[in-house]
Amino acid sequence: MTDAHLRSRGDGDGSKRDLTYPPLPEALVVPVYDNHTHMEIADGGDGALDYREHLGRASSVGVRGVVQVGTDLATSQWSASIAAREPRVLAAVALHPNEAPSLQEQGLLDEHLAGIERLAALPRVRAIGETGLDFFRTGEDGRDAQIHSFEEHIRIAKEHGLALTIHDRDAHDAVVEVLDRVGAPERTVFHCFSGGPDLARLCAERGWYMSFAGTVTFKNAALLREALVVAPRHLIMVETDAPFLTPTPYRGRPNAPYLIPITLRSMAETLGTDASMLAAQIASNTELVYGAWDAEPVTVDE
Repeated sequence: MTDAHLRSRGDGDGSKRDLTYPPLPEALVVPVYDNHTHMEIADGGDGALDYREHLGRASSVGVRGVVQVGTDLATSQWSASIAAREPRVLAAVALHPNEAPSLQEQGLLDEHLAGIERLAALPRVRAIGETGLDFFRTGEDGRDAQIHSFEEHIRIAKEHGLALTIHDRDAHDAVVEVLDRVGAPERTVFHCFSGGPDLARLCAERGWYMSFAGTVTFKNAALLREALVVAPRHLIMVETDAPFLTPTPYRGRPNAPYLIPITLRSMAETLGTDASMLAAQIASNTELVYGAWDAEPVTVDE
């Protein structure tokens, strides 16, 4: 199970995309972490990378570790198993908000939430996520299930002292309402931050972290770059959300943790700062959220 990809990207346009991985970027002088990636999703056609290949390429360019993120019970179990034996990996476990309505219809939502809570007790599981709300794909009839699932994930994160990783798509106000109503965990991260400067200011007021993905490099993402400028430096992180959201100039090609330097350098340019200084700040922020990658020993891979 640790070697196999659990699922393909499944975006339906594989024949139209360039499925070759981009070249290795120039290595960072100061290393950072990819705090949100999905190495279980195969991409790159026949050249799909095993998780070890992903990590090897990442290490070679100054990405010293990743947070491998689950989106359902199976991928959360996979993420926890990889983190248990690979020192460069920590895990986040959760049911993606788009999973909640169908699980509710099958009468399985609470059972799967209990499975996530069992995984939350493992030492190298450091976050509950990605959870949150997605009103882009789910209509009104599925929102109650999403909100119930989100609230339960928040409870699990707080009871286990873990960070919370937020998926927020077309649901800014509702996500904030739930977090304010039930109380956000001490360390809350808006993954693939997608709001503008107003949401960035609100997150800053509440001490919530904002993680920027390759989208911040896109030509049409001016509001996102404005949000980055507004965000306090001590509350920003960087991620790939691989295999999705590959940064410019490789948009549309397979994404991977080793492409973090491209996004980080773009962020530094937007902020008018040195890439190494920004990397040092982001690395510190990331360790404050998830703890040290070597704080708990890994097991021997059989």
